[in-house]
Amino acid sequence: MQAMSDRRRAIGFIAVVAVVWSLSFSGKPQNNRVATTLDYDPCCGYPCGNQGVCMSFPDRSYECDCTNTGHYGANCSKAEFMTTVVKLIKPDPEYLHILLTSDLWVWKIINNIGFLQDAAMKYIFLSRGDQVDSPVRFESDHSYITLDAYYNETYYARTLPPIPEHCPTPMGVKGVKELPNLDLLMKKVFARKEFIPDPHDTNLLFQYYAQHFTHQFFRTNYTMCPQFTKGNGGVDVSNIYGLTEQHRRAIRMNSDGKLKYQVINDEHYPPYLRDVQGIEMDYPPHIPITEDNKFALGHPFFALLPGLFVFSTIWMREHNRVCDVLKNQHPDWDDERLYQTAKLIITGEVIKITIEDYVQHLSQYKVDLKFKPQVVHGTRFQFDNRINAEFNHLYHWHPLIPDGIQVEDKYYSLMDMAFSTKSVFTHGLDKFIESMATSRAGKLSHSNHPLVTLPVLKKMMENGRKLRYQGINEYRKRFALKPFKDFMDLTGDEALAKDLQELYGHVDAVEFYVGLLTEKDSPSLTPLTMVNVGGPWSVKGLIANPICSPHWWKPSTFGGDVGFDIVNSASLEKLFCNNMKSKCKNIAFKVPRGTP
Repeated sequence: MQAMSDRRRAIGFIAVVAVVWSLSFSGKPQNNRVATTLDYDPCCGYPCGNQGVCMSFPDRSYECDCTNTGHYGANCSKAEFMTTVVKLIKPDPEYLHILLTSDLWVWKIINNIGFLQDAAMKYIFLSRGDQVDSPVRFESDHSYITLDAYYNETYYARTLPPIPEHCPTPMGVKGVKELPNLDLLMKKVFARKEFIPDPHDTNLLFQYYAQHFTHQFFRTNYTMCPQFTKGNGGVDVSNIYGLTEQHRRAIRMNSDGKLKYQVINDEHYPPYLRDVQGIEMDYPPHIPITEDNKFALGHPFFALLPGLFVFSTIWMREHNRVCDVLKNQHPDWDDERLYQTAKLIITGEVIKITIEDYVQHLSQYKVDLKFKPQVVHGTRFQFDNRINAEFNHLYHWHPLIPDGIQVEDKYYSLMDMAFSTKSVFTHGLDKFIESMATSRAGKLSHSNHPLVTLPVLKKMMENGRKLRYQGINEYRKRFALKPFKDFMDLTGDEALAKDLQELYGHVDAVEFYVGLLTEKDSPSLTPLTMVNVGGPWSVKGLIANPICSPHWWKPSTFGGDVGFDIVNSASLEKLFCNNMKSKCKNIAFKVPRGTP
């Protein structure tokens, strides 16, 4: 008994020492002015580690503010006691990714035991959400915190502030004095020589879903500057219903809650633009397009590509189908309530399909991802989100796009399909969907951008330079990944490493997007950095949606149990099968087994 008592006292003493040691540093500035002999702003070299904030002074000294980082010391490089303990028990992100994408028996157990599955989802939602600033701290016009970052929602948020101005090199202190010529960069690093299919059998349903889904919140306001957005802070389904109230009202039928439609070949399609007043679509004036090929959709440019038109049509049909279900349950409801409740249900369907079908395929995780917002209720999770400019930059996934698509006996090149939905009506919606499901998407990597999309990529890179994004290694450090040691560590490819060495001079100077696409392969569809940097923004944006919050996530929000069941049972396959004329098949984000 005495021995046990002594042991308890010893454990208690150690615990007290640990807490006192931790508290002796937690919450205190622990800042030290560091003198330098530099002739430039010392913050250009990012001397402050672990999210410490660098402040420079006229005498070229600097100070790192380590407050609330869990670190201390001149450069915030020394870990507090509890930070050290957490690091010891917290898995390395790269090792964890390998585990999550490996066929291990433990995932089969977790996937089949409810409380373990819930625990896995809780860990994913919270750990990803913790990596995103909430509230946001930075925007693109200042390299320091401003109230505009929070209150001026016309800005995209920023995860890392811009590179300080007047640094020795464009990327801070490392690398070449002038960034590579963009035309040369396109030719050496990005341009497709030969189509490289995705090794995970990804199809065009995935590619078009990615584009259709993300353009509800990636809405750069180019009439101002690339740091400004016209969009909202997450999944608002404006890609289906319109961004403004004028647009939303224009495409409503004003009867039974439904969206406007027309009947073509005995099927429901969105209305012609000529039949809808008060909205504009992005039809190029120099391209001859007949009035019978101009449609009024929720997003201005979604009628310019047949795959986006297909998804717009399917979601329009799904909204109207849900309205019929609601009207059957609530015959007393007026048009407005039916419309608003159906919109809530569609929002839930979008989030569930995105997590359980789209993110599941994208990540290649072996643990089954589930849309269960209730697992974060009562936790530290914050139901607030802003879209980061870096997220928009990262999501330029043009390598997914093949050079064309075969529909029945006809091949359409990219330019054959541009600015026209004719191919959908030539073959019928169902046949075009079948071709999307059986056509391979490209690999998300370097040397695989279609030539016709290179001007878009070039413009995006120009905007990235205007916004002064920090290099790929700074973003890896921000998301707890080890920085690349050299170009071979980044690429795993001698020829590509040599090209990047010539273009950038130092691996720390590699631009954000360039690093994302030139990184060596990972078990997921994207290289590892893209998963671990983009994942937190994605998961936070999905689960921070208001419908996921405790007072919203209940049957009454969705019109009762029937509406709630539609959300909770939603899937990509159901979305299409409920809204196709013929019997659907092969509806998934992978080409069917045996497809050449």
